Amino acid sequence: MPAAAARPDSVSDRSDARTEESPVHSDDNSPVTEAVAEVAPPIVSDSQTFTRAFKDMRDGFHQRELWLSLGWQDIKQRYRRSVLGPFWITIATGLQALAMGLLYSTLLDQPISEYLPYVTVGLIVWNVIQASILEGSDVFIANEGLIKQLPSALSVHVYRLVWRQFLFFIHNAAIYAVLVAAFSIWRDLNWSILLVFPAILLLFLNAMWVSIVFGIFSTRYRDIAPILGSMTLMLFVLTPVMWSTKALENSVGGMSDRAKLIEIVPTFHYLEIVRAPLLGEPSEWHHWAIVGAITVVGWIVAILALKQYRARVPYWV
Repeated sequence: MPAAAARPDSVSDRSDARTEESPVHSDDNSPVTEAVAEVAPPIVSDSQTFTRAFKDMRDGFHQRELWLSLGWQDIKQRYRRSVLGPFWITIATGLQALAMGLLYSTLLDQPISEYLPYVTVGLIVWNVIQASILEGSDVFIANEGLIKQLPSALSVHVYRLVWRQFLFFIHNAAIYAVLVAAFSIWRDLNWSILLVFPAILLLFLNAMWVSIVFGIFSTRYRDIAPILGSMTLMLFVLTPVMWSTKALENSVGGMSDRAKLIEIVPTFHYLEIVRAPLLGEPSEWHHWAIVGAITVVGWIVAILALKQYRARVPYWV
């Protein structure tokens, strides 16, 4: 019995001895720990890098079959079971332009042949600007289901929005074609009308960065969307969509000097680079310079926003 009682102690002693002699212990400087550290480097997330931000924009563009189809489907869904379908876009814009043109040409004592094309082109361009701000601020919230369920780039929803607005713009361009023939605007057109193509390109490039920036921050802070709604209404009043800067410049008194204050409204310059070539008027270079500067700064902010917050949008929606 004494010998049997001593066995557990001897086994325990041998176990303790093996533990002390084993090279695998908690010392950080042990050979095994160093080998594991060399084989498995620390994991570093690249979700907040410029590489991932640019990759998202590139991958979203490569998925163009998806956003081209979704954008066209949005228009078809809006006018489903209607006889005229998407042509209601053209009819609605045309009636609005006609009502505004007839009313304000009378109030401001302007010839209808000049004022109606001026208001119509301004309204067509303004619709793109307004949709970029208002719908852009809601672009990710409105696509909550797709963002959470569809494995696609976040920029797909921005491309979809801009593509849909471009289709609206093309439909409304038919109104301009009617005015060119009805009021003989074609007589005043010259080679400067080719400037309308880079102007439209700049317009929709700005629509993209506006949708990205406002879309991300409106998803995080839901108070931004109503603020943008009020701001857009204020910009519509300040931007010469329904009134002309020439009427103020030709007026007597101090009104001609006050007309220069409109230069501080950024949407005025976007309107001018598109409207002037379409109406056969000279396009001033400073409008292009201001729009170009805003485009560069806006895209820098958009890329920074994508870099920092792109991965968080699915959790915010």
